[in-house]
Amino acid sequence: MTEEFIKFNNHWSSQKFSKNMLQDALVKHVLGLVNYRMADVGEVLEVNANLKNGDEQTWISAWATMANRLQERAIQYEQANKLVSAGSAYLRASTYWRVALMYFGDVADPRIRQYCRLSQGCYDKSMKLSGYPGKAIEIPYENTTLPGHYFQSPHANGKSPLLIVVPGRDTWADDTRWVTDAAIKRGINALTFDGPGQGMTLRLQGLSFRPDFENVMKPVLDFAVGLSDVDPSRIGVMGMSFGGFQVPRAAAFDKRIKVCIADPGNIAWGKMIGQRLNKILALPKRLRPAMLEYMLKDYTWKHGCSEKELLPELAKYDNSDIIDQIQSKVLVLNGAAEINPEAAKEFYNQLTCPKDYLFFDENSTAQQHTQMGGYAPASEMIFNWIEDNL
Repeated sequence: MTEEFIKFNNHWSSQKFSKNMLQDALVKHVLGLVNYRMADVGEVLEVNANLKNGDEQTWISAWATMANRLQERAIQYEQANKLVSAGSAYLRASTYWRVALMYFGDVADPRIRQYCRLSQGCYDKSMKLSGYPGKAIEIPYENTTLPGHYFQSPHANGKSPLLIVVPGRDTWADDTRWVTDAAIKRGINALTFDGPGQGMTLRLQGLSFRPDFENVMKPVLDFAVGLSDVDPSRIGVMGMSFGGFQVPRAAAFDKRIKVCIADPGNIAWGKMIGQRLNKILALPKRLRPAMLEYMLKDYTWKHGCSEKELLPELAKYDNSDIIDQIQSKVLVLNGAAEINPEAAKEFYNQLTCPKDYLFFDENSTAQQHTQMGGYAPASEMIFNWIEDNL
């Protein structure tokens, strides 16, 4: 029998869950986590059905309502000694508590700290009850610590390679499980953490982003090489979104990094973002659309500066002067639906170290920014490279 295959002329990345760019991206991200049991399609679509385009308070309350519903259910399961069900419900509750905070502009609102702790508690409870091979860690950093998780692969034998995963501006370390899960299935240990400006560290400790990321990564690497089951000669780092800009800088200064994955690549992130924000800053406040005003508040909060200081602060996020110091092998990721697909290609072209380039086209279904919504095919392709190089 001859089977006829059609050519897809339309691609899913053009479908929108919201006119608000960030909210649309976050819904696609959460749907991508369904494959890792961190979310459920029905729950995500139920929340989405109750959202209003761009409305911040509706976003917060809808995701928090779903998170609270699942957390209460998990507690009931646990009390009835239904521990598998409890672990499952706690994991999804943790995701939704975090997502409620991903579009949340009032930094003085006490719900920020409350939902942080609820997400953290649910996540760790889920691992304990499910037997998932991970544990919470505290990485010494200056006069405090950075929260994270370490996942020891059950398929590793003796000292094994380690992949350190750095999240971006909007999602958190715990959202990178699609990467860490793929690692441990292949005998690679994994570690992820919230650095300054990210996740728990920003919201519970008040630490903002800093341009000299090598000084964040050094104590993380110091911690990692001290783990008894890690081969210190086989350490890789992978940065997601803004993390994709940060990790090459760490690789330039710390030769303990064997491979570096930039997802996507970007050589002068601050310049690109600054050009966009400059147009917003030129508008009087009364004329700024709500989404753009939210963006400004979000950037000044996460970078610890005022509106007046924002553009000079962002200008510091430029790796042009250190890119030739990178010696580790670098994999640069890019996608057909990336926000600025030319940036990754420019970064790749300027690298002088051993390098590879992986482009996710529409046929991959992982063409969105950081492969949102296409985590299964993305992890297959990315980890084929990691297995060969780490």
